This record gives sequence, structure tokens and C-alpha cells, in this order.
Amino acid sequence: MRKIDPERQRAKRRQIIEAAGTCFARRGFHATTTAEICAAAGMSPGNLFHYFDSKNAIIEAIVEEERRDTAAYFAELGTAPDPFDALLGFLDVVMALAADETYSRLTLEIAAEAMRNPAIGALTAANDAETRAAIAALLRAAMTHGRVDADLDPEQAATWIAALIDGVFSRLAVDPSFAPEREKPMLRLIVSRFLSSRRPV
Repeated sequence: MRKIDPERQRAKRRQIIEAAGTCFARRGFHATTTAEICAAAGMSPGNLFHYFDSKNAIIEAIVEEERRDTAAYFAELGTAPDPFDALLGFLDVVMALAADETYSRLTLEIAAEAMRNPAIGALTAANDAETRAAIAALLRAAMTHGRVDADLDPEQAATWIAALIDGVFSRLAVDPSFAPEREKPMLRLIVSRFLSSRRPV
């Protein structure tokens, strides 16, 4: 019996995920056919279905991969000497990703599918909860350094930072002139002012 090579399997799954992500971003999840994914991945349908039994399974894998990458990224940020600077650096990363047309279109496509598909919705909700918790942890650490207003509720502040990030991608959907890299300093300024002082409404 031929031995299974785990590294080769991971590489094949990665190949399919990347090809499918590009197709979903270009054509949309529902408009993309399995044949198009196979062509982009350079493999036969039989080979593809050996790794994923449906398009839903592929998009679930994309969401899960994003969760793992985000968790690893925030684990690294948790060791940063200045958590406030680490948070601002995270915003810079978000804007760089938003400037990637394939990434931003895929993000919006997944968000749309999350509204239709309960399984995808549950996965994206879990990802969002983990991200907000990680942002809140950075905020609490920044408070101990005196860099963030200690009267702010970290969880609520994290929710609003997440909402701003969501708004970046929504803006891209309706405003082709919106340039994330150009707008990066403004996002930094908005978040910095929000966190550093409280003013009466």
C-alpha cells in the first residue's frame, strides 16, 4: 500500500484553496463552477474531490485557514513590547490586505455567503469573536502601559475597531476610488484619538 505523504496532501489542499479563492473573488462563490476551480488548480475533478467533497467544504477551509493565520498573528502581537503600537501595526496590515483586490473581493464574498449559509455564518462568527477578543487583550495590555484610556471598556472598544475594519471592506464594494493604502494614516488617527481620550457626546 502506498504511504500517504502528509506534506504533499497539505500542499495539494493549499493549491486548491488558493485556486478556489481566486475564482471566488473573480466570479463569486455561486457563479464559480467546480470545473473552473479544477482548471485553476491544474487538476482533474476526481483529484479535487479527493481533498474536498464540495465547494462549501473549500470555502469552509478558506475561513478556517484565515482563523489559524489570524490567531498565530495575534499570538505574536501578544509578545510585543508596546501593545498600542502593535495594534496600530495590525491596522496597517488590514489596510494592506484590503488593498489586495483578490483578498478584499474574497472577504466580501465570504461575508455574503455567511448570510446565506449557516455553517459559514457560524465559522465567520467564531472568527470574529476570536479577533475581537484578541484586540480587547491588546487594549487591556495597552491600558496597563498608560497608552489607552483606562475608562474604556476593552470589549466594546474592540467591537467598534472591528466595525471600522468591516467598514473598510464595505467601502471598497461601493466606492472604487477608495484606496486603503492612502487612507491608512486616517484610520490610524481615528483609532488613536478614540483610544487615547474620551470626550462628552
